[in-house]
Amino acid sequence: MVADEYGGGESSELPIVGKIRAKASGIIAGTWVVDRLVVRHFPDCSVSWALAEAESVDAGDEVLDISGPAVQVLRCERIMLNLLGRMSGIATNTASWVSKAGTMRVACTRKTDWGLLDKWAVHVGGGLTHRLSRADALMIKENDLVALAPEVADEVDAVATVVSAIDMESDAEFTVIEVRDARQAVAAARTWDKLQVERGGCEKIVLLLDNMRPDGCAKAHASLIQEDLRAWCILEGSGGVARVDLEQWVESGVDLVSTSALNRGVPPLDLSMKAAGGD
Repeated sequence: MVADEYGGGESSELPIVGKIRAKASGIIAGTWVVDRLVVRHFPDCSVSWALAEAESVDAGDEVLDISGPAVQVLRCERIMLNLLGRMSGIATNTASWVSKAGTMRVACTRKTDWGLLDKWAVHVGGGLTHRLSRADALMIKENDLVALAPEVADEVDAVATVVSAIDMESDAEFTVIEVRDARQAVAAARTWDKLQVERGGCEKIVLLLDNMRPDGCAKAHASLIQEDLRAWCILEGSGGVARVDLEQWVESGVDLVSTSALNRGVPPLDLSMKAAGGD
């Protein structure tokens, strides 16, 4: 992104001040990214913030001043606006989801365009970042069942077999297993219950209720309660989660939903910069 702005568009070395203002309401995210950008690539410039990370802005509010030689300020302009606009747009969108979800939590997925920058923006907006990388948690998905339990034809039995083989000493703190119906959810939770009772543990397993929609998740929730297994589980609804359906997800009994809609295809917060002569 920085390389895109080098070459061409030469300007003077005279000092100027660029004032960035919001053209819409939102939540600012990415202040530290802009600070890092300027320090590393535009060292003759300095930034003065009118507000802090995660603060709200309204249209017309000043966000920051950047002062320095005109050639550096103008090269920095588009990079700053791209970074700050995208991250603030994600934070603003996430905050909207979180507000509508009420007590249910909302998480992003590992489907990110800008990696940890997207994750940070979701965090600023009040969402959960979920796993930052594969190393953060053991996650067993549908395709893993074939590899880990090739001799077990029945998918419900395969779930139980794979969960029973988990190394609880290293993975009990954060393990996610994908299930696709209430029977698989109960099988995973029942096996987890047995393992935890044997070791005297108390950690919960995350059941990723994949593409089960709110009605399927509600059935799994009810089945786990009936089997006295719900306390061992964190239920995560995933797949086809839309903001307009959040009320249904809340009613389904899940603890959280996860979706890439928090950070992918999100309009950036509209920001603009006006330059004036420096002192």
